Amino acid sequence: MFEAATGDGPPLPPAEAEQRSREIRAAVDGLLQIRRLTLSEGGDPRTVPADWERRRPVHAVALALESGGITPSSVDAAGVRLSTGYRVRVGERPDTAVVEWLGPSGAGAAQEEAEALGACVSVLARLGWEALLYKGPRGRRFLEVEPMAP
Repeated sequence: MFEAATGDGPPLPPAEAEQRSREIRAAVDGLLQIRRLTLSEGGDPRTVPADWERRRPVHAVALALESGGITPSSVDAAGVRLSTGYRVRVGERPDTAVVEWLGPSGAGAAQEEAEALGACVSVLARLGWEALLYKGPRGRRFLEVEPMAP
């Protein structure tokens, strides 16, 4: 079963990148078809997340980011961060997700986060997600993501 990368999983082996790309395209095509079928008032299916996406924002946001070519972070079996990229986690408010830009200690993720999160905002907007940039503890930036209003 396909599962979008949240940034808390193992790195994808390079040999599997092409297969992963096909899986992502198929998942997004399926997502857009679900939106077309469930959109009650017509309109552009790219701009309104389906109800199931609203109930599973971490997975939906991760799929949007991965389909937009944004690289997820990764961790080893002990949870040690191995690569720099996005991480999606549950937001504090219902139906929201938080996107962070994380990497291994000393890899410079904090210096990249403003530009990288900015790229995430535009990718998310293309699939109907609104992302607001905040500054958290120790000055680290993050996005709070929610579905755009229909």
